[in-house]
Amino acid sequence: MSGHHVDEREISLESDVYNARLVRRVDESDELGYFWVKFDGEPTPFEPGQYMTIGVYADGKLVQRPYSVASAPHDAGTDGYEFYVRLVPVPRFTTLLWRLPVGHGMRMIGPKGKFILEPDDERNHLFVSTGTGIAPFISMIRQTMAEGRPRKTVMLHACSFADELGYREILEGWERDGTYPLQYVPTVSRPTDPRNAGWTGRVGRAEAVVGAVCKDLGLRPDRTVVYICGNPEMILNVERDLMDRGFPEFHVKKELYWPKGKPSVPA
Repeated sequence: MSGHHVDEREISLESDVYNARLVRRVDESDELGYFWVKFDGEPTPFEPGQYMTIGVYADGKLVQRPYSVASAPHDAGTDGYEFYVRLVPVPRFTTLLWRLPVGHGMRMIGPKGKFILEPDDERNHLFVSTGTGIAPFISMIRQTMAEGRPRKTVMLHACSFADELGYREILEGWERDGTYPLQYVPTVSRPTDPRNAGWTGRVGRAEAVVGAVCKDLGLRPDRTVVYICGNPEMILNVERDLMDRGFPEFHVKKELYWPKGKPSVPA
């Protein structure tokens, strides 16, 4: 997708409010990328699951957007804060981000959010996400791994296409070599699309497969805590299905990408 090329806003190279810089970027596709932003000074502590707001000045206005951090807190001082972002081809923030060269100044504030792990929780953890909503769960795993206190985890990640399954190689590696007590469950919602040719994994949206995943992997309602991140419709559907299966409401924790009842706003 090349819609970002039509964004001709003038990005300010320097600004008094810039306090960070884009230090690294890896493109997964034309529409998905990993971006690392680092404070010019000391890093700000955060909890895995929280988000930072990043932005730049363009045409004299600060354009910014909140994103969940995918990196572990202990890496903030060396590597910066990692964000997993989808390009939306509308002149908002991502069309500016895609134009930034490594080294460009940025504004970063935060952290915010209460979507964090409970301390010393020995229950099974079921992480459910769609698209870039997987980011906070990557941070959670990385930090508990670094602390030497991993948690038994099932990662259910749903995308339209297999090539959109971010962090897939990392997750498959952790599961394969036992680096983390993880069961990775990717699923695609458009199995008949030519882009998914050769896919042999699960098919269907997150809300369509979560029940089978719980049954197949023996996730009991009284011994499992569920974290869900993504759009409100998916979250409500997954939550409703789990409660119908006996999961108590307080065992289900949610992070909405935008407020319930409001349309999504392109980044």
